[in-house]
Amino acid sequence: MHRFFVPQLYNETMTIEGVDARHISKVLRMQPGAQLQLVSDDGVSALAEITAIDSECVTVHCLEKLAESHEPAVRLILAQGLAKGEKMEFIIQKAVEMGAYSVVPVAMEHSVVRLDGAKAAKKVERWQKIAESAAKQSKRDIIPEVQPVQTMAQMLAANDCATKIIAYECEDKKSLKAALKEAQTKGALTDLLLIIGPEGGISEAELEMARAAGAVPVSLGRRILRAETAGLVAISAIFYETGDLGD
Repeated sequence: MHRFFVPQLYNETMTIEGVDARHISKVLRMQPGAQLQLVSDDGVSALAEITAIDSECVTVHCLEKLAESHEPAVRLILAQGLAKGEKMEFIIQKAVEMGAYSVVPVAMEHSVVRLDGAKAAKKVERWQKIAESAAKQSKRDIIPEVQPVQTMAQMLAANDCATKIIAYECEDKKSLKAALKEAQTKGALTDLLLIIGPEGGISEAELEMARAAGAVPVSLGRRILRAETAGLVAISAIFYETGDLGD
């Protein structure tokens, strides 16, 4: 069933306008009597039925509120080093599908891509649209935010999660699994900041900056993963360990 986001579920009869209305009428070609799901900004979802439709406005009647949640128990923020080309779009799309709460594009020392000012804002706007589309497709209860492009220092200062993990290719003592078990033992696995480097990897200065902020360096295994693979592998492992993948 198709899912659409609305600012607020305020009464039984509501209207959907703009891009979503055009998508419902022109692309999906839905008709009065068809059902869809609505999700408000505060995560409340409801089953609704279309009562009237045209290209610019769809009127729906809310049938019932839905109790089930599609959100992981762990609020995961992915801090991703800027990747070039379409890799960043791919990372954001898949991270949202898998359950990331937010994505932070981070301008790191070894990032090939350089974004600032209007160019950065335009990229973030596009990435946010990709996140919204992925949230609809994967039936999320929220639209994860793609935060503005930040430096490592800015990102660490703005995202004070209970657990911080940084994937580092030269780490050979602590695995991701071990770090997660330690966090679970401390009761700190409620929100998690996952830091992933760009194509050129994380610099020693950035690693030390992350350590100073409380981040734990971990290994993702014996093989070197690409920038667009590492974060998704880590997210999968985290949600597996925390019981979110089919448990």
